[in-house]
Amino acid sequence: MGEPAPPPMTSHRPYILRALYEWIADNGMTPHVLVDARMPGVRVPAHAVKDGQIVLNIADRAVAKLDMSNDALRFSARFNGVSQSVVVPLEAVIAIYARETGQGMALPAEPSQGTAGADAIDDTVDAVDAGKADGVDDARPDETPEPPKRGGHLRIVK
Repeated sequence: MGEPAPPPMTSHRPYILRALYEWIADNGMTPHVLVDARMPGVRVPAHAVKDGQIVLNIADRAVAKLDMSNDALRFSARFNGVSQSVVVPLEAVIAIYARETGQGMALPAEPSQGTAGADAIDDTVDAVDAGKADGVDDARPDETPEPPKRGGHLRIVK
């Protein structure tokens, strides 16, 4: 008789998410998460969801009461000036990356989830890294987008 099988390990996703969050923040960058808003239990502002996905800024300066537990990401943030409670089950987190550099990673699927959809996740992360993710709303709570840079307003008059 062989040895009994070891008990199943807990999910590695929360540990990877917390480690990458810390790495991004320690380097002075802004951590963003790409979320599948169609997953059960996801509670995000519907107006910020595009094509079933949302990008959330989870930097300390953008959120309040950030809790990255082993089952979900929870925090409060302002969207269009209105404070809202956000809940993202970890299964819905597709990737975490630094806004400024695009560095980060897609979170691996759990063994029970199989590898179906991994190519789609890789494609989505590649598109986010390239800055061309169609349909991904770059919701940045408590931040207003910078106005486009314009040339000088003075003209040479002869």
